[in-house]
Amino acid sequence: MKIIILGAGQVGASVAETLAGEANDITIIDQNEALLRNLQDRLDVKTIVGHAAHPEVLEQAAAEDADLILAVTNSDETNMVACQIASTLFHTPTKIARIRAAGYMAHPQIFRPDAIPIDVIISPEQIITDQIQRLIEHPGALQVLDFADGEIQLVAIRAYYGGPLVGHELRDLREHMPKVDTRVAAIYRRDRAIIPEGHTVIEADDEVFFIAATRNIRAVMSELRKLDKPVKRIMMAGAGNIGYRLASALEQKSYVVKLIDHNPGRARRVSELLHETVVLQGDASDEELLASENIDNMDVFCALTNDDEANILSAMLAKRLGARRVMALVNRTAYADLIQSSVLDIAFSPKQATIGSLLAHIRRGDVVAVHSLRRGAAEAIEAIAHGDPASSQVVGKAISEIKLPEGATIGALVRDGEVLIAHHDTVIRSEDHVILFVVDKRFIPQVERLFQVGVTFI
Repeated sequence: MKIIILGAGQVGASVAETLAGEANDITIIDQNEALLRNLQDRLDVKTIVGHAAHPEVLEQAAAEDADLILAVTNSDETNMVACQIASTLFHTPTKIARIRAAGYMAHPQIFRPDAIPIDVIISPEQIITDQIQRLIEHPGALQVLDFADGEIQLVAIRAYYGGPLVGHELRDLREHMPKVDTRVAAIYRRDRAIIPEGHTVIEADDEVFFIAATRNIRAVMSELRKLDKPVKRIMMAGAGNIGYRLASALEQKSYVVKLIDHNPGRARRVSELLHETVVLQGDASDEELLASENIDNMDVFCALTNDDEANILSAMLAKRLGARRVMALVNRTAYADLIQSSVLDIAFSPKQATIGSLLAHIRRGDVVAVHSLRRGAAEAIEAIAHGDPASSQVVGKAISEIKLPEGATIGALVRDGEVLIAHHDTVIRSEDHVILFVVDKRFIPQVERLFQVGVTFI
């Protein structure tokens, strides 16, 4: 696939890194020559220095032959104009743009073929807001991912000493919960992936990914760890786009929310827009401020500023002062790897969350959802099976007969609205939504080929 990426920032560079190793023809456009030089030194990509929305720059990138334009510059307006130019002058089939401003997102009618022709809009702020909301709704989870319009969830949790299943084999899960169907998709032990088998014994501190119908998630979680109390009181640092969106969403669900921002003007504006949230102007790393606002009574503290170091320090302080669970927005992957579980409960990356949404529109085969896991090392995929036994490698076959690549597991199916947890004798039918977990993203192309049919059947 020929892909042109506009913007060599964190998201653009990460997507290029992900796709360059998957036999794609990647061209990256940016005005920052140093960023492009760094990418060209590391990756097999073409780079062009120039303004992403200028016709002559897109022509130089051979936009007339491109299958997809991915506009992820720091400017919403540049992204929109670039998609308009790509459509009008070069007839690019698929145009994906990152749009951050809530004002644009509030008027989806402007993003139409007869207006601004963008096929897919990615909003990192909304993706992260949704991700944090799911974590708040499932206390104790490390990651909660939706599939099949929310019918199925993949949840990552850390197994604790004293959990009913800790020290037992996975096959015992069915005896513990005879009326609940679930499947453990993967286990990470000391950062090493373990492919789960019936005889696999769960150890304390394992990171366990399991899949189940959404209604059964809490019941399965209770088998692996003592369930945390439901969240009621939340404190957040940072009243930017993410902080404001999250506070607005949470106050509508009757959570008690406090929001801190150091900028007096921003704090005042946000306080006028929010109705139930207590907005405070101050420094979230001020010990006296946190103590006076009863940080020790908070169920969750979320650090959501644009500064990684400030987020980490304020979350660490909140934890020391008694907050039950702390989360921080961390863009640098190296930081996130260092601090999650050892210092903070959860470190989430806007970059990785955004990449997952983008990949769903880039993957070959009929892939409708992709989630990037463990900071990009693994992926969870929702693919639709098409064809018949003669044209498909999966349709009409039991799961035990499908030649999955190493480290890939099928966790569940959705068939005509019904959730079916996958077992070795489950037969896949045409139009089933298949949820797969792949522990090593190097094997993604093999998974994609499994779901290609007809002339692309290999």
